Amino acid sequence: MSTPVHNRTDHAARQQSAPEPLLAGNKTRSQIFLVKLFAIVPAVALAATVPLAWGWGLGWIDIALAAFFYALTSLGVTIGFHRYFTHGAFTATRGLRIALAVAGSMALQGPIIAWVADHRRHHAYADRDGDPHSPWRFGTSARALVKGFWYAHMGWLFEREQTNAKRFAPELLADPGIRRVDRWFPALTAVSLLLPALAGGLITLSWWGAATAFFWAGLVRVALLHHVTWSVNSICHMIGDRPFTSRDKSANFWPLAILSMGESWHNSHHADPTCARHGVRRGQIDISARVIRIFEKLGWATKVRWPRPERLARKLKTAENAP
Repeated sequence: MSTPVHNRTDHAARQQSAPEPLLAGNKTRSQIFLVKLFAIVPAVALAATVPLAWGWGLGWIDIALAAFFYALTSLGVTIGFHRYFTHGAFTATRGLRIALAVAGSMALQGPIIAWVADHRRHHAYADRDGDPHSPWRFGTSARALVKGFWYAHMGWLFEREQTNAKRFAPELLADPGIRRVDRWFPALTAVSLLLPALAGGLITLSWWGAATAFFWAGLVRVALLHHVTWSVNSICHMIGDRPFTSRDKSANFWPLAILSMGESWHNSHHADPTCARHGVRRGQIDISARVIRIFEKLGWATKVRWPRPERLARKLKTAENAP
């Protein structure tokens, strides 16, 4: 017996309105291998920096190149991947949109669509079941928090479960330009590591200059940026100041403010996620917000969501009056 047409229509409508699942299966073995490679190799290079800096190959050219590529790729993550693509803190021209996607990809923190999907999932379930990297995942005892710190810092990267981008980043999947940058991630990884070496070699006119630039401005720079970013996931959900109300344990941790380009004002961010400025109180350095202001003056960024005093006062007042 055939199904009535109106029943089939109702069923189709329910299917279309049903939310996408939280996860999209597991990462492949090759994906897990690449994650480990990108996380471990730069970390080994970072661990080797002290003895190598003492007697081998660190010059002013290496420092300058490392600082330049650190700033470029860090801002690609903080302004691009985070404040723009994840939270829509401003509207960007098409050129700036692609440039931010490329610069963020060169930080070697994963392809843009997966990064955004993971971070939106984090905000949807912050410090609750479903959060991909909460340090409170295993409990509140000292042992549980040590385990949770490691998990939030980098252990979660080695999990096989994969956040469903169809649920958390559908508009990026629908953008051909962003999908293209997403596919370019392996090539952009190579560019991010080899471009400093090329610059070092050309500036010094030597293979030695290329080798030291590859080490310091390539591997060590990537490792340092990795651990600064991961510290926002771990440290900034464990210790620090919490002047604003939020549904989670996010905290402002001032020692990381400069290296994180303002991302460590994390409690402020979770209290108002779409705000373009995270360091909203007097004296809170937020380099990313300064650069967004420059983009705004150049006409590359519009509809910037700057902090609103009345909203901040309401959030702060609630926090201060909380029992």
